[in-house]
Amino acid sequence: MDTTQTVSLSLEESAGLVSSSLRHAGFSEGHVRTLTDTMVAGERDGCAAHGLYRTLVCVHSLRSGKVVGDAEPVVHDQAPGIVRVDARGGFSPLAFDAGLPHLLDKARTGGLAAMAINRCVHFSALWPEIERLTDAGLVALACNPSHAWVAPAGGRVPLLGTNPFAFGWPRTDGQPYVFDFATSAVARGEIELRRRAGQPLPEGVGIDADGQPTTDPQAVVEGGAMLTFGEHKGSALSTMIELIAGPLIGDLTSLESLQHDAGAGASPYHGELVLALDPRRFLGADAAAHQARAEAFLAAFAGSGARLPSQRRYQARQRSLAEGVHIPANLHAELLALLD
Repeated sequence: MDTTQTVSLSLEESAGLVSSSLRHAGFSEGHVRTLTDTMVAGERDGCAAHGLYRTLVCVHSLRSGKVVGDAEPVVHDQAPGIVRVDARGGFSPLAFDAGLPHLLDKARTGGLAAMAINRCVHFSALWPEIERLTDAGLVALACNPSHAWVAPAGGRVPLLGTNPFAFGWPRTDGQPYVFDFATSAVARGEIELRRRAGQPLPEGVGIDADGQPTTDPQAVVEGGAMLTFGEHKGSALSTMIELIAGPLIGDLTSLESLQHDAGAGASPYHGELVLALDPRRFLGADAAAHQARAEAFLAAFAGSGARLPSQRRYQARQRSLAEGVHIPANLHAELLALLD
C-alpha cells in the first residue's frame, strides 16, 4: 500500500476506533478509557509515535500475555509524602488515574509528594500525566525506564532504556510549560514509524550489530542499539532514571524489563516515578509574586525568537480540534483489522 495515503478522522472518530479495538481485544472498561484518552491525546498533539499507532502495540502486548487487560490497580498510603500504586501488571494510565487524587492531596498538604507506580506496563508519553498535575496548579516531574534498547555513551551493548523525563510548570494564563523527551536520541516509536514507512533515520540515532553508525532502522532494531542524546550527558541522565525509577521504588531496570519480555516484543514492564510540588506551600503569601517573575522569564523567550518546548504541540492541538487528524491509510487498515 502507498504509505503516503492518509485517512482523515475527527477526534471523536479516533477515540471510537481505538476504544472499539481495545474493547474487542479484551481490555476492561477502565483500561479502554484511559488508554484511549492517552493515545488520542498523542495523535491530537501531533505526536504520531505516541498516537493511534500505539493501539497495535497495546493489543499485541495483551495477546502475547505480557499485560493484564483487566488489572485493577491497588493504592497504598506508603508514607506522609509518598503514595504507591500497584498496577498489578496492567498498563500504567489506569494506575496513574487511581493514584492521582492521593498524590494531589499529599502535595497540597506537605508541599512535596511522590507517587511510585509499580508493576506497570508502559508505552505512552508522560506529558498527558504532567498536564493533569499542572492543571491542579502543581509543578511536576515524571520519569521511567523502558526496555534496554539504548547503548550508554562509548558502549555498543544496549543497557539503558529510552528513559523519558518530563517536567511541567503551571502558568497563570494559558497552557502550561511542559517538556517531555526521551534520553535516547529519538523515541523508540519514531524508529518503528520510520521502519514501517521505509524511511532512513537521521545520523547519530543508532548503531548496527557491529557497533557502526547506521541510518537503517531495521539494523538498529535487529541486533543494533539506539544512542543517547548528547552522548555522555544523555547517558548520565538515563542512568539516573534507571536508578530513581527502578531500584529506588523497588522496580525493574530496563535490562530486567527486556529479560522479562523474553522476546515477545511487548511494551516494557517496570515502574514510574512522579513528583509533585505545590508552589503555594513553598512560598505561602509570596506565591503570586514569584509566579509573576516566572511568567516574565518565560515571556522573554518569545522576544528572543526562541520557541518554548510544548508550543508546537499546542499548535497541533488547536489544528486537530478544528480539523481532526490524518493517519496513514495502512495504519487505518490495521486498526480496522483489529475488529475482525
